Amino acid sequence: MTTDDFTEALDPAHFDRPNADKLAPAAPLTHPPRILLLYGSLRARSYSRLLVEEAARLLTAMGAETRIFDPRGLPLPDAEPADHPKVVELRTLSEWSEGQVWCSPERHGTITGVFKCQIDWLPLEYRGIRPTQGRTLAVMQVSGGSQSFNAVNTLRVLGRWMRMITIPNQSSVAKAFEEFDETGRMKPSSYYDRVVDVMEELMKFTLLTRERRDYFTSRYSERREASLKAAVAEAADLSAIAMAETGTQR
Repeated sequence: MTTDDFTEALDPAHFDRPNADKLAPAAPLTHPPRILLLYGSLRARSYSRLLVEEAARLLTAMGAETRIFDPRGLPLPDAEPADHPKVVELRTLSEWSEGQVWCSPERHGTITGVFKCQIDWLPLEYRGIRPTQGRTLAVMQVSGGSQSFNAVNTLRVLGRWMRMITIPNQSSVAKAFEEFDETGRMKPSSYYDRVVDVMEELMKFTLLTRERRDYFTSRYSERREASLKAAVAEAADLSAIAMAETGTQR
């Protein structure tokens, strides 16, 4: 099928044909990848927090700049206004980030309320920008029992809904209480190796996409809608000017 086959439905002025040149970096990289890490438990010995801390160490060693958000004190969605200090902190960190790591315990076959609360405070659009769109995402979970993938599957659904580039690899740590020593460091194991794999892949995807995030997230439908709105606004302005001139002539 060629463009001519669907020209009647397509607005050529806003149609894009992606190519390698358009995906090339716009400029040399000027700063390390910025990665925000979120976890989903408030326990004193939170295994999702310990896993996130381990991931942050790996990312730092790989050259990233990391921030870990502490969900303590974050109100339930809509229980407080959006200018609550913890909400502002979370949204500011999300805007700052170029990639994110989400890690939740599995509770009752899904993610925890603590984790979902954080995502629910991140709107699709905020102050004229989208604080998650186009950012890379790695998902992880910890379980108290045998290995499961319920939480990471839910996190993938959330990542897609938040318009994030969710990498293929993921980490699910079974019997997490056995995988960390008394100091909170993760023990050597196949689980640890997988975490390294995931963080490597996150870094690669972030470096590949961050300089072209605006291009990746540019949509034909939105470009066309914006153009139509601009045309309507311009027509309204011209009409108002014409009416004003007519009134002056009278």
